[in-house]
Amino acid sequence: MSVPSAPGPVSVARHRLLVATPALWPAWPFLPLVRRARGAAELGVLFDARGAVGLTGYSATVFLTNLYALPPTLPALLASPREAFDSGDELVAAGWEVD
Repeated sequence: MSVPSAPGPVSVARHRLLVATPALWPAWPFLPLVRRARGAAELGVLFDARGAVGLTGYSATVFLTNLYALPPTLPALLASPREAFDSGDELVAAGWEVD
């Protein structure tokens, strides 16, 4: 059995670029994320609230859901469990990766 290696600098740079550039998100206004730890995967999504609805303050917020289980309304999404970071770099440093 092989153990996955730690992400290299190219991988980290890729995740940082995608997190910071909503224009590159294939499922805009959402970007699916994953955090793998201890053999389990935690799913989340970023939401381009500023670009989609003009709402600031959520650019580095991971909503703890997956793309297929998003709440049906904006207020429900904003009220859902989330993890907030000060920057995209901090989000990536916490182990979140583009899925």
